[in-house]
Amino acid sequence: MRRLFLLTLFSCFFLTCFSQLAYQEEIRQFDSSRLAYLKSDNGWLNLAGLLWLSEGRNSFGSDLNNKIVFPGAGIPAHAGYFELNKGFVTMITEPGSGITVDGKFRKRAMVYHPDSARLPVSAMGSLRWTIKKSDDQYGIRLRDLEHHAVKEFRGLERFPVDSSWRVKAYLQKSSGGIPITNVLGQTIDLESPGKLIFTLGGSEYSLDALWEGEQLYIIFGDETAGVTTYASGRYLYARKPGPDGYTILDFNKAFNPPCAFTDFATCPIPPKQNWLPLAVVAGEKSYH
Repeated sequence: MRRLFLLTLFSCFFLTCFSQLAYQEEIRQFDSSRLAYLKSDNGWLNLAGLLWLSEGRNSFGSDLNNKIVFPGAGIPAHAGYFELNKGFVTMITEPGSGITVDGKFRKRAMVYHPDSARLPVSAMGSLRWTIKKSDDQYGIRLRDLEHHAVKEFRGLERFPVDSSWRVKAYLQKSSGGIPITNVLGQTIDLESPGKLIFTLGGSEYSLDALWEGEQLYIIFGDETAGVTTYASGRYLYARKPGPDGYTILDFNKAFNPPCAFTDFATCPIPPKQNWLPLAVVAGEKSYH
């Protein structure tokens, strides 16, 4: 009997340790993917400008007399112009500018229209740009693949991994949208599947969720904001709930919004109901 008890105790200890190690590895892989994305061509570290267009003709290039001035010397002084016409953006380039659209030299190209399935990528040297629509504004999202922020990146800080911040959450379904405001002060209604209800430290809390593809997307703030974490809140993804209505909220996977890394992003900020009255000491800390 004593031998059976010791064997059972050892098995439980082994399984617990194995589970903890597996979870630590899961978070390590999450962090690794996060770092790789930030440093990638489509990550946030290489953003070099967010340049807003006006209706009509917008000249662009490195010369300061252009309406749209590209920083640095990686583009001709007068490279061409963008024509914004009621939600359609056409780019016309000067002969010999060296600018490509999706890898091909084009003198004239439609680079944005309201039904775009994907955004064409314009390029010259280390510069890449696409058109970004934000509410009723249209702008150039400019990237520099040789941006100093990528070269100087030294990684992220996080709170110690603690599985007690991994909790079950029940999705209380609702229909309609919730107003979300971004850092530009623009507010739009986004579809919400409902409210995630969960318990931490014996108290019940809730967070309104949004849809992003087949995942739940949560924009939240807490009492660490502006102290040890980014002042305007953090983001979190969760799987679509199962048939029982439950999913997992893992605050160890809470991460900084793009605005923590660049001035050239238009990040949504947490709605007032998503500011938690507790300190979530899990996930990413402020980026310095």
